[in-house]
Amino acid sequence: MNLTTDEIAENFALFSDWEERYQYLIDLGKSLPHLDEAYKADLYKVRGCTSQVWLVPDVAEGKLRFQADSDALIVKGLIAVLMSAYNAKTPSEISEFPIKDYFDSLGLGQNLSPNRRNGFFAMVEKIKSLALAAQN
Repeated sequence: MNLTTDEIAENFALFSDWEERYQYLIDLGKSLPHLDEAYKADLYKVRGCTSQVWLVPDVAEGKLRFQADSDALIVKGLIAVLMSAYNAKTPSEISEFPIKDYFDSLGLGQNLSPNRRNGFFAMVEKIKSLALAAQN
């Protein structure tokens, strides 16, 4: 399921409580493509996440594409949210996207635990550093 940031925001707005939004986040995570076990290696691990997260970048035609996975369902959902913002984008599109505003617009800022929030932004920093490296 490759949803845009607008589609995810619209879907989040359909739910009246956070229980339903958490379930939607989990469903988003379940929709991620399977990550081959060979990529679940230290080289691809994202530091700063309580859960295990692997992020595999690829650059083609000036755009970054990512494969990612986690051992936690909520985190997989957060990965899907990030992919809507960053996957198949140029390095400049990645650096310019207002991720904190998007995060807050979904209500994630006030409804996730501090550890999940920190993990989300650890993934953001990893993606942005990969984009910066691809730009140079």
